Amino acid sequence: MYLFPKTNFDFLRLRWAFFLISGTLLGASVLSLATRGVHYGIDFTGGTVVELKFDKNVELKDLRQAFKKAGVADAAMQRYTGTNIFSIRIQANAQRSSERIDQELASVQADFPGNAMTLDSKSYVGPAVGRHLFQQAVWAIVLSLAGIIIYLGFRFSNPIWGVAGIIALFHDVLATYGLFSIMGMEVDLLIVSAMLTIGGYSIHDTIVIFDRMREKLKHMRKEPLDQVMNESMNETLSRTLITSSTVLIVVTILYFFGGPVIHHFALAMVFGTLVGTYSSIAVATPLVYEWTQRGARRQRQAQSAAPARPTSKPKPLKK
Repeated sequence: MYLFPKTNFDFLRLRWAFFLISGTLLGASVLSLATRGVHYGIDFTGGTVVELKFDKNVELKDLRQAFKKAGVADAAMQRYTGTNIFSIRIQANAQRSSERIDQELASVQADFPGNAMTLDSKSYVGPAVGRHLFQQAVWAIVLSLAGIIIYLGFRFSNPIWGVAGIIALFHDVLATYGLFSIMGMEVDLLIVSAMLTIGGYSIHDTIVIFDRMREKLKHMRKEPLDQVMNESMNETLSRTLITSSTVLIVVTILYFFGGPVIHHFALAMVFGTLVGTYSSIAVATPLVYEWTQRGARRQRQAQSAAPARPTSKPKPLKK
């Protein structure tokens, strides 16, 4: 199926504009991460998870307002479907002791007179567990990148293509990570899973374009490299837009109608889908082209600088 059957965009001609856009995006992300840092969730920092049950129906927005009134504005809440049971995640800090949490829960109960609140369970996630989960998340990302590098190396038998694909993937993940830093949003294990999903989606889209380039390079040996690459991207453009649009529709619906529990996850997926589609066309392939062209120029310069070899044996000097 083709949305644009006769496109002939010269993507590579705009590669320096693409590089400038990506540099600005990554620069803003790195600057925010260095100055503002990241607000990590209870999974990484530790905290308390309580399960509350009400006798009568309670709206999630009213419960959230009651916790905010009690001084727990950062509580993450989730309602079990079809019940009046809620899971509340309260982040740890130096001032929040177990007795303080009990006082905050009592304040919440006072906002619902005539509706008894029962504490079904209360568990504490310590900082050591949080550090362990953070290390596992980092290892998950590192091992995923290593696996992708190995796969691309075998798939295309060219390290340049693999490195370009990894740079595009890193571009997407860092930009999404920077977005959460700039907006001051919480990063938890759910967001880490979103970033891994974004990385997988981005590299898959890049591999589709690379596969088409590899096929065309076998049959278009005499054509310029930029022509082969532009044709490959134009031929896969329709597939890229259809796939991206389908994913984007789903995650956008989740963002607006999925509720606050998955709001940040859906935002990461929306932003990551857009950035991942952009990087496959505007980062990965232009990097391969620029890298290949620079290598060819260096090779030509080295050949021209080398002394010319004699074509015949020198004649012996006469005595």
